[in-house]
Amino acid sequence: MATVQILDGGLGTSLGDQYNIKFSSSETPLWASHLLVSDPATLEACQSDFGHAGVDILLTATYQVSAAGFARTKTAQHPNGIPRDAIAPYLRTAVDVARRAKVHDSARVALSLGPYGACMIPGQEYSGAYDAEHDSEESLYAWHLERLRMFDEAGVVGDLEFVAFETLPRLDEVRAVRRAIGDSGIKLPFWIACVFPRDDELLPDGSAVREVVEAALKPGDGPVPWGLGINCTKMHKLPGLVGSFGQAVKEAGVETPCLVLYPDGTNGEVYNTTTQVWEKPSEAGDNVSDNRPWEVQLAQVVNDSYEKDNFKEFLVGGCCKASHHDIKKLGEQFKTK
Repeated sequence: MATVQILDGGLGTSLGDQYNIKFSSSETPLWASHLLVSDPATLEACQSDFGHAGVDILLTATYQVSAAGFARTKTAQHPNGIPRDAIAPYLRTAVDVARRAKVHDSARVALSLGPYGACMIPGQEYSGAYDAEHDSEESLYAWHLERLRMFDEAGVVGDLEFVAFETLPRLDEVRAVRRAIGDSGIKLPFWIACVFPRDDELLPDGSAVREVVEAALKPGDGPVPWGLGINCTKMHKLPGLVGSFGQAVKEAGVETPCLVLYPDGTNGEVYNTTTQVWEKPSEAGDNVSDNRPWEVQLAQVVNDSYEKDNFKEFLVGGCCKASHHDIKKLGEQFKTK
């Protein structure tokens, strides 16, 4: 039987949909992480919803944390923005809130770290079109290393069980995060999840799945991740992508990682980066015909991959628009009958 752990769902969209929290690039440049500053109680309530859904791993509200994002965040205490030397307490809050929200003692906490593009205004994690200062492996390595050191200096690493590098759109960034965590001194298992928003099976930068597998798992290029996979991607793309990942891992002849899968949520909504609005499938021109429930489709992908002997261990959850209700139903798909 496959080993399946349940991850949480879309925090930012759940805060919006369930708690009426509004985000904007100008007012809340840290996005969901803004609640570490403005409203930790609501953040904990939302994360606790996922905890009560029975997750095995809960992500911290730190996906869009960066020194620049805090510098653009103005408060009464810091009217000109929160400086680098004042960030640590907020990072401590992120980990403390997640640990209280996990509900079940056996659940574990993962540090959520988005790509550089998620911290740009507007965000560029779906395109990988970065500014000139962050358009190389070396510059991305330096940026990720500095962010990891912020958390290390805040003294929170001992309360974490995993590090999650999420929604990576570029091959050079996959290599950069491996090197960065290796040089950060943080000795935690980590996973790498890439985003596939195109109509084909390529990363936004045009890289193929086999290149992703090589960049992520090739020995000698930094620590090898515990997990590798896909997040923030439409459900209908998963069967093909997972098949490609399985084939690429076999061809690479490397140790098989845990397959990490947390696609976008239930109804296939698509985020329009121009209008900053989630559009229904019909509005976005999405003609995908599979009408089975989201959790049934995702469970099928996992079971099919296991039966093909591609992967034995899975971490599954949801990304944007996946609520705690969806995650609870997903967990029920894997309960022993």
